[in-house]
Amino acid sequence: MPRYRRYWLEGGTYFFTVNLLERQSSLLTEHIALLRQSVAITKQRMPFHIDAWVVLPDHIHAVWTLPEGDCDFSTRWRLIKFGFSRAQASTERRSNARSARAERGIWQRRFWEHAIRDEQDYANHVDYVHFNPLKHGLVARVADWPYSTFHRYVADGRYPPDWCGSREVSFPTGELT
Repeated sequence: MPRYRRYWLEGGTYFFTVNLLERQSSLLTEHIALLRQSVAITKQRMPFHIDAWVVLPDHIHAVWTLPEGDCDFSTRWRLIKFGFSRAQASTERRSNARSARAERGIWQRRFWEHAIRDEQDYANHVDYVHFNPLKHGLVARVADWPYSTFHRYVADGRYPPDWCGSREVSFPTGELT
């Protein structure tokens, strides 16, 4: 079994992608209140700051900043996933391996994380988070997607309401649009 290497940076800021196991599912947006509740409970137990967040039907992108002296983002994601899964009826298809380990079949086991390097890297990833619903063709305008911190950024004056109104945009985060 491969050993996954994580970059642990106490008080660091990270970009994450967390996926459902069934990529055609819309479980996250169908049960957005349960996801929000799981995040809120996790934040009470292990605080962190949500810099940017978008929930799509089958995956999440987020930028978090952890408290000084703390680098444990993995436990936070485990708690969020567990809380959300526990609130779901156990009707999903599970592999024999997952059944043997008493695991649910809702989330992919791993997640992608990237330690933010500098202000430009931060800006690129926050923009990518907010652009994602448009990238996936879920909306015609970024402002039309309800499950995003984009609306907080508009209210704070960091984005204009019509920011990124076209799908013909690319971001230097390593992923093509």
